[in-house]
Amino acid sequence: MISVQRTDVAVIGAGPAGLSAAAAAGEAGARVALIERSDWCGGQLVKQTHAFFGSEKQYASVRGIEIARLLTQKVQDLPGVEILTGCTALGYYPDDGVLGLEKDERFLQLKPGRLIVATGASERTLAFPNNDLPGIYGAGAVQTLMNVYGVLPGRRVLMVGAGNIGLIVSYQLIQAGAEVAAIIEAAPKIGGYLVHAAKVRRLGVPILTSHTVKEAHGEECVEGVTIWQLDEAWRPVPGTEKRLEVDVICIAVGLSPLAELLWQAGCTMVYVPELGGHVPLRDGLMETTVPGVYVAGDVAGVEEASSAMVEGRLAGLAAARSLGYGGEELARQIEGAQKELAALRSGPAGEKIRRGLSRVVLGQGDGKK
Repeated sequence: MISVQRTDVAVIGAGPAGLSAAAAAGEAGARVALIERSDWCGGQLVKQTHAFFGSEKQYASVRGIEIARLLTQKVQDLPGVEILTGCTALGYYPDDGVLGLEKDERFLQLKPGRLIVATGASERTLAFPNNDLPGIYGAGAVQTLMNVYGVLPGRRVLMVGAGNIGLIVSYQLIQAGAEVAAIIEAAPKIGGYLVHAAKVRRLGVPILTSHTVKEAHGEECVEGVTIWQLDEAWRPVPGTEKRLEVDVICIAVGLSPLAELLWQAGCTMVYVPELGGHVPLRDGLMETTVPGVYVAGDVAGVEEASSAMVEGRLAGLAAARSLGYGGEELARQIEGAQKELAALRSGPAGEKIRRGLSRVVLGQGDGKK
């Protein structure tokens, strides 16, 4: 018979949200198990070589890879936090509150007092003829090749998607020695920050809005691509085709929350396009409709890493406080995290996120549903 281990808080995912959640709950005095299927902590941060925006609390001017190191070290220094890397969460069983885990080909059972799901998101793909040719990558795969393993994916690249990821990865490709033939975007305007767009434009990279891929060319691998223009109804315009000679097509068309554990837990899910897909209803403390189950980061709605870190801190603080840790000091920290999130989402750039959140946030700060 497999014994059931217990902990105060279990955090699934050791990316920016999960690390921040584990640190906050651990600093409050809770016993925490941080579960990560990879062999290292940091999530997407370990491949991000650009400096962050935001405030000092959100590591402004610090590169993502260094933020991963700082957050990981903070968690490692907390005696009440156990980090389980190379450990996969197979399922959550709400009837008895048990997590099923697999590590080193062994099945483990863990019963946390509170669960924080910070599983992140997966890259979307794009359908077009020959989209399975070698040389067609997601932007995350390109970042992993370049920034983790030091491998240049190709010499001449078409970037598909002008959101922040597409713009940032284009700049990193150029820094690594590749040529970016063009960045295309199906929407009529650029989705990323103009500061990122300006950097690649100054280097001579054209950004073509209202364009998409018609088809990729090649026998054994990518040898070229045909793009074409879209009209106001997003329909291809015959006669606008243009062929580009490239050996890499990089797809950066968005992310979808990895919410399987939340579905299994019985959380109420809502499809919200502004947040990337199906996301859970939650209150102002990041607690879902299943009591004791919290969310943070891209699984709660795709945003920037700065927001993910603050959401993680908020979820960790709220989970610890619900177990009796922290007292009034924790309440003040929770209020501070909520204000930080509001500031990050303010202004025109946060309008889409605010619109999406208005459909899923059940309460603002009091935890009542």
